[in-house]
Amino acid sequence: MESLVERVLGPAAPGERLRTDALFALAMAVSAVVIVRSVRDNGHVPDVLGWALLLVAHVVIVWRRRAPVRVMVTLMAILLVYHSLDNNHTAPMAVSMVALFTVASRTRPRNTLLIGVGVMGVMLTVKFSEGVAEGAESLRISGWIVAFLLLGVYVRIHRQYVASVVERAERAERTREEEARRRVAEERLRVARDLHDLLAHSITLVGVQTSVAAHVLAADPDRLDRAAVAKALDDVAETCRAARGELRATLQVLRSGSDDEGGAGTDGARGPLPGLDGLPDLADAARTAGARVELAVADCRAPAAVGAAAYRIVQEALTNVVRHAGPGITVRVSVRTEDAALCVRVADDGRGGREGRDGRDPEGGQGGGHTPGFGLLGMRERARTVGGTLDAGPRPEGGFLVSAVLPLAPVSLGGLS
Repeated sequence: MESLVERVLGPAAPGERLRTDALFALAMAVSAVVIVRSVRDNGHVPDVLGWALLLVAHVVIVWRRRAPVRVMVTLMAILLVYHSLDNNHTAPMAVSMVALFTVASRTRPRNTLLIGVGVMGVMLTVKFSEGVAEGAESLRISGWIVAFLLLGVYVRIHRQYVASVVERAERAERTREEEARRRVAEERLRVARDLHDLLAHSITLVGVQTSVAAHVLAADPDRLDRAAVAKALDDVAETCRAARGELRATLQVLRSGSDDEGGAGTDGARGPLPGLDGLPDLADAARTAGARVELAVADCRAPAAVGAAAYRIVQEALTNVVRHAGPGITVRVSVRTEDAALCVRVADDGRGGREGRDGRDPEGGQGGGHTPGFGLLGMRERARTVGGTLDAGPRPEGGFLVSAVLPLAPVSLGGLS
């Protein structure tokens, strides 16, 4: 009963519970008075002491939920005196059963067993001392005692079960919220990496191409090479169009809230997850910036996430070559399958292998040496998202080498991008 009320109305405050228990005790006291007036064949009508004991028994029961065992023991002492005076034995039945139920539903099973044995032991001892007929009557009453004790035990077990279900539900809800926050953080990191790679690559190419145009304009103003200027400006426009398309596709993922990366990037380098078929475009863009790119891509199939990681690694490597390695460099890009893994290798023969790219910029690009950035760090994160590894550093013969090994088997690491 109590558990049902609490589940329907919600847990009450301590003051409200005490007020409810007081009203409940008052209702039982009124019922006890009615029983005394209507039942005449089960003991005498209580005298002043009997009424006082009956009233105290109903007052004590108000604190039954705060101290079930102590209230039960006090009630047993009061009712033992009450029954020994041969007062109406039916009147305190309700308050006795409520106290037994509270002990069984709110204390440990050991307390329930001790209280039950104690109550029945005292009752049977007293009744059988008065005669066999009285003892037989007490055996009938003991059935009610056992029934209320079992009902209390059932309520206690049910309450514990409900509490465990609620706890599991709350834990599952917390887990879902944490998972949602983790996915949001991973998606933010993915978008940040995509935007970094896209903008760094595009801005670097635009910078190089505009430098070419400026050089042509300033080299010999009297003999202006209009074709060279026009080509440089066309390259700038094409780079801007490509960057705008890829930026639009990346932002579209944010607008739609889609987390399906497997179907993205099917159109080469224009989707949020470009793949190996976009590498020729990267090579052409680097060539327009003045680099000699030798691209060798084996005929291999890779999962979308692995292909996207390889694309971004090559993109960042070529961007850093154009930015830091100097003019007229040769870059060799190799992508092949070996031992169930995609092996990506980007090597250049540019300057700065020892002096400009010796680790003074451990989180920056492949060169620079003085400008902090996130080139190598981003490439390593790309490799880790698919369970791979990446090594980068100066080559003994000069230049710089980026080498990545990306497993082709699915790796559940989260945040694949």
